[in-house]
Amino acid sequence: MRFKNKVVVVTGASSGIGLALVNEFAKNGAKVAMAARNEEKLREISKELTDRNVDNICLKVDVTNENDCKLLINKTIETFGKIDVLICNAGISMRALLDDVDLDVLKRLMDVNFWGTVYCVKYALPYLQDTQGSIVGVSSVAGIHGLPARTGYSASKYAMQGFLETVRIENLKKKVHVMIAYPGFTATNVRFSALTADGSNQGETPRNEEKMMSAEEVALRISKGINKRKKLLLMDFQGKASFFIKKISIGLLDKLFYSHMAKESDSPLQ
Repeated sequence: MRFKNKVVVVTGASSGIGLALVNEFAKNGAKVAMAARNEEKLREISKELTDRNVDNICLKVDVTNENDCKLLINKTIETFGKIDVLICNAGISMRALLDDVDLDVLKRLMDVNFWGTVYCVKYALPYLQDTQGSIVGVSSVAGIHGLPARTGYSASKYAMQGFLETVRIENLKKKVHVMIAYPGFTATNVRFSALTADGSNQGETPRNEEKMMSAEEVALRISKGINKRKKLLLMDFQGKASFFIKKISIGLLDKLFYSHMAKESDSPLQ
């Protein structure tokens, strides 16, 4: 069991990739600290883990609240005495052109996706330095290249990348492992709660989920990446192709991204 007795903190743990990560680490022997806004769902998951003899705690956490993030780290240390892995997975998406979107929507994306990562890393860092542990930021293909109709989402993922890369460099001698994971389009509920131009939830996905990677596959690849202490984790053809095409021709990648996203049902792109 690759993570036997390791302590893993996962944000956005109540569904999707976060829940899949919780289950992946639990079955590999880890002790898990789960954070999300849906307290009822967290308690259900916690009971299931306890029934399987998995040591765990769960906390209702809004990652945009610095004190919530600090409490998450403090409670984890109080309960388990250490942190070996921090996975910053909590995130929200959007779907609207910059022409139409309320700026409050972009601010919300930055608060959750970027500042939520900053707060958790800031308070967990001393303990990760003690264990020479791992920090993981769950990004997206939108963090590789700007994704049309997702300005705030791409911006927040780029900001996360710059922040985590710098944290990695600052901690080279302290041997803290930092990995940025880039799942492709994944079959999760994040698109159902994606924000529209006025900040309301999208309510349904414009994409065919049958062709997407499962949350469980993403979680498995992330756990393997941590085990190998990778710095960059590209998971699917789209992510790998985007990464390498960008080195050759940014203009070509612009056109490919535009064409691909314009095919979505009710796409705001013309």
